Order: sequence, then structure tokens, then C-alpha cells
Amino acid sequence: MTDRPAIADNASGSAAAKTEAPVEHYDVLIVGAGLSGIGAAYHVQANCPGRTYVLLEGREAIGGTWDLFRYPGIRSDSDMYTLGYSFRPWTDAKAIADGPSILRYVRETASEYGIDQHIRFRHHVKRASWSSEHARWTVEAERGPEKELVRFTCDFLLMCSGYYNYAEGHRPEFPGEARFQGTIIHPQFWPETLDYANKRVVVIGSGATAVTLVPEMARKAAHVTMLQRSPTYVVSRPAEDRLANGLRRILPAMLAYGITRWKNVLLSMFFYKLSRKMPERVKEYLVGLVREQLGHEAATHFTPSYKPWDQRVCMVPDADLFDAIKQGRASVVTDHIQTFTEKGLQLASGQELEADIIVTATGLKLQLLSDVEFSIDGERRDLSKSLSYKGMMFSDVPNLAFTFGYTNASWTLKADLTSEYVCRLLNHMARHGVTTCMPRRDPLVEELPLLDFSSGYVLRALDVMPKQGSKKPWRLYQNYALDLFMLRFGKVDDGTMVFSRAPRLLKAGAGESRREAA
Repeated sequence: MTDRPAIADNASGSAAAKTEAPVEHYDVLIVGAGLSGIGAAYHVQANCPGRTYVLLEGREAIGGTWDLFRYPGIRSDSDMYTLGYSFRPWTDAKAIADGPSILRYVRETASEYGIDQHIRFRHHVKRASWSSEHARWTVEAERGPEKELVRFTCDFLLMCSGYYNYAEGHRPEFPGEARFQGTIIHPQFWPETLDYANKRVVVIGSGATAVTLVPEMARKAAHVTMLQRSPTYVVSRPAEDRLANGLRRILPAMLAYGITRWKNVLLSMFFYKLSRKMPERVKEYLVGLVREQLGHEAATHFTPSYKPWDQRVCMVPDADLFDAIKQGRASVVTDHIQTFTEKGLQLASGQELEADIIVTATGLKLQLLSDVEFSIDGERRDLSKSLSYKGMMFSDVPNLAFTFGYTNASWTLKADLTSEYVCRLLNHMARHGVTTCMPRRDPLVEELPLLDFSSGYVLRALDVMPKQGSKKPWRLYQNYALDLFMLRFGKVDDGTMVFSRAPRLLKAGAGESRREAA
């Protein structure tokens, strides 16, 4: 392997493409320079030394979600000992970190390991086409504001672009919106100049974004009302992990980090399993915790109709939401919107909420792999019709993996495992002299929805997501321990993954190297 990318002709074989300038070739092409993409790049350069790689990032900066979202109080709802990378310890005092701290952590990681030198910013990937003859992907991206078309080829394509649409959030149209004389904003596109000091604010929603916004805005606003159609499970958790901070004072950073990480992983797994096994008991416990904070309001506004972990449990650090409510700076209303009015919102109950600012924290819009158009040997491939293999590849699609984190735990736990597995796969292929890997679909496996989750953003996107299967390796268990054994220690050549050598290379002769034949 060489340290610099090879230059190759366009593997798509089109006459028009061959008249253009040569394209750059990389062993691995990573799409996205957010939390997942930076982690993936680290694993490739650490575990597959000598292989070339590039990251294509559509935006102008590292960070993905943590650079995009700028609303007040933006933070993680997972602890940083599990949301952080397995290879780089989180050393800040706060376990529940704010967005700027997380963004700094991601950017420092990219700089520390030289990953930032491999990123091409303002490269918005539009299409990817696979050539079986050449055993490579041709990736087309629009570069810069002029949307200049540029092409790359790669042996393996790793999609780390997240799972929701950066261009638009979920934004239902409400009756009478045009009548409202105040300001309406969506958290995904927070205006930097918005002044909400001493203003009356209504936040529509009760998910992670809403429970973050309400206490933070309540520090300056005249009053903030969280308007929800139905309650969500909300749990208070200390912003700092005393054990983690204590261990860090007496142990090496990586050891202290690893102990805390596993402690939190095991507690999370235990709580999730208990929720599935004894949902009513767990529900009673969670609502009881809120009752200790808010008294009778727990029954009205914090007792969901669904079971724990049918949707994600919202976490609030140091009970900040409950404190804002107890201090009268915030309140919760459970009702339905009948219409917007000039002064605010008219509710189905007849109540009117007056507001200067209305925030529509109505959720995310999911999309599959940033809506990149995929084709294989000239035929368009709809990946939503595929089965998900080990939660990271697609049935009958070669040399392509994607990062998709957990719904019941930190995203990065699965992202790290996915990247590790991709590296195992690449090294296995190099050892055995093969160029193509593809999970072959078992026709006897029953199709199931990808996620067993009742959150609105998931249900709205079931048609655009791939499916999971009824048994291993097509089944998603949302279990870090099981995935750890399967992806880190399980067989790569497991009978489902099919390996082959490109026809072009077979013709070139067994003794000719991959790069020589290119």
C-alpha cells in the first residue's frame, strides 16, 4: 500500500466520464466527518495501517450533529463515558456534556490523530455506483457553492452520515400559523440573533430537545411552557459522575475511563432488560421519581401511556427541568393544538396560551444514508428493500457499510464496533486475496421493521429504512454485549458473508497486485 492515493479511471465505464480528468482512488472512502466519521477514520488508520482513506463532508466543519445544532442548552442525553470514543477517554468533569464541549472533543480527536488532514469539506455526496468488474465504487459529489461535480473511486465505502435529514426537520403544519404575530422557529435551525429574554415562550414537544430547551430558556425568558400531546418518561441524573471523577484522580485516564464506561454500559443494559421484563414496575418507579420532585403534576404530565423504552427515556441533568417548574419559571401543559391565534395557541380544551415565541420541537426527519443514490452494475438499488446484516451492512450489496447507533444506549458504542468490524473485514480480505465481500440474503429469513420503537420519528420513517431479519446475523438485538462478541470476536467468514475476486483481477493474473491491476 502507498501513502498517497492512486489515480484511477472512472469505474463506471461511461464514455463521458473518460473524457474528464482522472479521479482520485482510495482504499476506504468515509462519508461524514461527525462523531461517527472521525471515529471510523481513527479505526481505519490504526487497524488497517497503510491503507489510504478520505472523508467527504458536505458541510464546512467537523462535528456533524454537534456542529449543526445551536439551540440553547444543546447537550447529550447520554453520558460521555459511553458516547465518547473507546480509544480516547473523556476527561471533563461533567458526564452529561453540553454541545460545545462534545464538539470540541470530536475536533480535538480529529486533530490529535491527524484525521483532519484527510477531510474534504463542502463535498456533498450524491451518487455511488458499484462496478463488479473493477470491484470498486465510484462516488460522485457536489463540491462547494457552485456544486462542481467531482468523482472518487474506492474499494470500500463506509457511510457515517447519520440517520436524519440535516436540510429539514419534522415540521407539521398547524392550523392558523399565518395568524400568529410572534416568532416561530424550529430547533434544528436556531437563529443566532434570537433574543428571548423576558419573552413568553411555548415549546411544542416533550422529547429530548424540548426537555433541554425549556430549563435553559427559562433562565432568561419571562416564562416557558412545554406543550405536549402526551407525556414522556423523564429521569433526572447527576451531571457529574462522582465515581468517574474519583477514579481519574488515582488511576491512569484510560483505565479510569474504561471502568466507568463498562459500569455505565452494564447499568444501562440492566435497566433496559428490567424495563422489558417488568414494564409496570419500572413505570411505577420512574413516575415515582418525578412525583418526589413535582408531587401531583407527575400523574398529569409525566405518566406516559406506553411502556418504558417503547420510546427513548429522556434524561435531565441535576433535575434542571423539575427545578424550573418548581420555581415557576416553566410549566407543562398536556393538550392538543386547535389553532394558532394572533397571540399564541388555542388548545382543544379551550385554554389559550399566549406567546411571543413558539418553538416547534416536533422532532427529526429520518433519511437513509443522506439520500445518496446507489446503483450496482448500472442498476439502481433501493437499499430500503434490503435486510440489515449485523446492523451495519446491506443484503446483496458489496463493500458497503453504514453506521447506525443504538436507540437504547449511546450511539458511539455501536459506531465503534461497526468501525472495528469493517477493519476486521478489510484485513481478512487482504489476507485471502479477495476484493469483494457481500452478505448474501437468506430467502428463509422473515422481514421485520428495522427498529422496535414507537417514537414518532421512527414510525414516520419505517418505509425508507432497511429491514431486519428474524434471526442472526440479520437480527438487531440492541444489546452492546451481544454485538461486542459478534462484531469484535465473531467469525468474519460466517457462511453468510460471501467473498470473491474481481473478474478484471482474475484476468490480470493471480500474481498481480490490487493496485497494479488498477
